[in-house]
Amino acid sequence: MDSFDRLVKIVDELREKCPWDNEQTFDSLRALTIEETYELTDAIIRKDHQGLKSEVGDLLMHMVFYCKIADELGHFDLNDVLNSICLKLIQRHPHIYQKHEPTNSESVKKNWEKIKLNQGQKSVLQGVPKSLPPLSKAMRIQEKVSAIGFDWKQTHQVLQKVNEEIEELQKEIQDNNMEAVEEEFGDLLFSLVNYARFVGVEPDRALDLANQKFIKRFNKLEKLVAKDNKYLTELSEVQLDQYWVKSKCLVDKK
Repeated sequence: MDSFDRLVKIVDELREKCPWDNEQTFDSLRALTIEETYELTDAIIRKDHQGLKSEVGDLLMHMVFYCKIADELGHFDLNDVLNSICLKLIQRHPHIYQKHEPTNSESVKKNWEKIKLNQGQKSVLQGVPKSLPPLSKAMRIQEKVSAIGFDWKQTHQVLQKVNEEIEELQKEIQDNNMEAVEEEFGDLLFSLVNYARFVGVEPDRALDLANQKFIKRFNKLEKLVAKDNKYLTELSEVQLDQYWVKSKCLVDKK
């Protein structure tokens, strides 16, 4: 707690004495907070624990900063925030604080959504942030409706839906109906996110790993081409494919 008090004091001093910190608002900090969040996720993916420690600290500073600005504007202060989250956690964990029967994590999530509805939330989807990246938003939407029982029962049903969406997309492409193609492509992505959830894959992380894998392979391809004193733009499709196969073998065997 001494360390936390020290952080609060430093933020207070920076807000008062530093021109840059003094100019910050909720809106100006928003983009920086998003950037810090992505840096945190990068550290998690890399399993960089020292980096993770640093990024958690950066985000914690941002939270204290938001409370400082809100206090200046008369909206709320740090104590209000801490008391609010404590009350919310207690209310939404009756199996811990009200001595209800112990349960598994899945039933905890379902009970969480029921409690929020009982507390006045008008929609199950009300808590899904509008600014979430689309892939993450699709996952969150599906998790929330699943928590109240709106879901497929078995994994093969979800895969069947994926195949149906592929067929519908192919039909619209054949008909050259581009407006419908966009819609059907969105439906396919949504169903793939659903399938990822059923097989225990986090789609955003899976896509990021695929991106990283492609970058490594393509970087290797570029080095192979340069080593042979050739230029990418001058290679034929067959030659590019040959370099691609070779780069995959070299990267994937490491």
